Amino acid sequence: MSSEPRLERRLVAELLGTFLFVFVGAGSAIATQSLFSNPGSSLLIGALANGLGLAVAVSITMGISGGALNPAVTIALFLGKKMKGKDVVPYIIAQLIGATLAGAVLVASVPNSLGSGANWGAPSLSSAITVGQGLLLELVMTFFLVMAVYGTAVDKRAPKIAGFGIGLAVLTDVLAGGPFTGAAMNPARAMGPMFASLTFPSYWWIYWIGPIVGGGLAGLIYNRVLEKEN
Repeated sequence: MSSEPRLERRLVAELLGTFLFVFVGAGSAIATQSLFSNPGSSLLIGALANGLGLAVAVSITMGISGGALNPAVTIALFLGKKMKGKDVVPYIIAQLIGATLAGAVLVASVPNSLGSGANWGAPSLSSAITVGQGLLLELVMTFFLVMAVYGTAVDKRAPKIAGFGIGLAVLTDVLAGGPFTGAAMNPARAMGPMFASLTFPSYWWIYWIGPIVGGGLAGLIYNRVLEKEN
């Protein structure tokens, strides 16, 4: 008999974990926008908030749902044969609901003058790069995030460090790509605040396609190349 928790429990864990991550990540973006005028300080705080927030959320939910908390990671786990196909869509729906609820709490609790100035914590594309460059950055950053997921949590040979390695991957990706795309690497992290505030930039789709393609490639490569023992 399988010891895996029932699907309903796993979905609740995914919803709550994604809520926690998006609330901390988007909330930090709003807070730093209003409290810090130094871009370097804002970037560092945002990277720490997103990285540590995800590390905590993954550590809490890993033993229940696997701690995916990200539609791109969910699809990557499926492509890497680590998740059943029937669970993919319910997981993604739970993650999007959790992210949207987090965005709604921020919209309800933060003054509009502060929240709207920070896009309610949603990632945004820098005017210094093109949409295509932003898409590529999200793809590459998510590729390395999913490699960290496999290498520190999924692989049976992985060190038992819970969400710490995954959080560090997010932290370093935000430091590298945050100023250009917001370094979402997660469609739920991007869309939750957008759904809650009903604000959608014209390039919103890059936060779906980039992470899903990058994460999917990482899942396939890790499963078919790096995970092989012979």
